[in-house]
Amino acid sequence: MIDFLASLRLWFSPRRIREEGETPDYRFSLANERTFLAWVRTSMALVAGGFAVDQFLPDLRWGWRVGLAVSLLAFGALCALRAVNHWVRCELAMRRGEDLPASRFPALLSLAVGLVALLMTAAVLAGWVG
Repeated sequence: MIDFLASLRLWFSPRRIREEGETPDYRFSLANERTFLAWVRTSMALVAGGFAVDQFLPDLRWGWRVGLAVSLLAFGALCALRAVNHWVRCELAMRRGEDLPASRFPALLSLAVGLVALLMTAAVLAGWVG
């Protein structure tokens, strides 16, 4: 928990990151930033998907529609928060000459999105049949 709070402070004070270790090759920092931006794009797509489910599938039962929409919105929020946390952790690891941090988040996100997609498929098919 303490590591997370320390990392959280770095989200808003990236200058402090420069105080750690040595400056890595700028190409690695730029690659880390591109990865961050890819995660942010993914989070925006999930948020957009949540709004789309709510607005464009009005024939779904209220519980299904709200459940699926809220799930996508929550995954989008988690993805955005994870993006900045991962960026900070990778930047620190590069500056310290450490291995990049391993993460289970991509696997968990993929499983969660896959599950929501299967539920959405079932809900849409049930809506067409019923």
